[in-house]
Amino acid sequence: MASTSTNHRAQLSEFLKSCRARVSPTEVGLPHTGRRRTPGLRREDVAALAGLSATWYTWLEQGRDVRPSEKVLENLSRTLRLSSDERDYLFALAQHRPPPMAPTRDEPVSPAVQRMLDALNVPAMVMTVRWDVVAWNRLVNRHFRDYAAMAPKDRNLFKILMTGPDYQQYPDEYAVMARRIVSKFRVDYSQAADDPAFEALIEELNDISPTFRELWRGPEIMGRSEGVHLLRHPKLGGITLEHTSYVVEGAPSLRVVIFAPYDTESAVKVAQLARDTDQGLHG
Repeated sequence: MASTSTNHRAQLSEFLKSCRARVSPTEVGLPHTGRRRTPGLRREDVAALAGLSATWYTWLEQGRDVRPSEKVLENLSRTLRLSSDERDYLFALAQHRPPPMAPTRDEPVSPAVQRMLDALNVPAMVMTVRWDVVAWNRLVNRHFRDYAAMAPKDRNLFKILMTGPDYQQYPDEYAVMARRIVSKFRVDYSQAADDPAFEALIEELNDISPTFRELWRGPEIMGRSEGVHLLRHPKLGGITLEHTSYVVEGAPSLRVVIFAPYDTESAVKVAQLARDTDQGLHG
């Protein structure tokens, strides 16, 4: 029985051949000679365009046990005009891991994701790796903050949490929260390559938030976005929520954040929030 690595190399071989065959020489600036026996690019074309030796690329396409670097795979992705999904697949076959995250870009929230948010009877939203809130449901809009009324540039959740006066009026809670979110924000920053907006956000927070400035110099990191949050509702009082986040498949710079009731009392109150919100929308 063939090993997993052997099967992956065979899949990689077939994948590279099929991608090479669909790219015409004129697409990549090569002259059309009319004498090519096979459609698409030749192996030596791909090698030259990707900055590789023809022999080494041939070995890779033949399924030999060679180890392409991240730079090589990125060059091949550009040369072969791979989609983002195909780039992910190339890295998975060649390095058994996802590719590094591309520079942060504005990825749209699909209608399916928005419908999922709207169907939930708990607060939920979508934010980018930079913590820009880009989608939300009715419970978030009514009981957390009205993102729809805010300018897009002001919807950065990290900045809101770090600098919002509502959070700083409870110093002990604020200190715990600030340490936790900076530890997660540091990990997110490490995954966002060449993002000027991320750099600008950090520079701004260094200027306006002494707490951020102090914590940002620390070493703490937290890779999982989980935690307990106390919502102080004007009518129902304290509601304890536990949040988790999930990367949106096919859109790695987006993640869904869901706030679930942490205890029975909070579950009753969240259900009341959902009923009140629906009545307000349809009343």
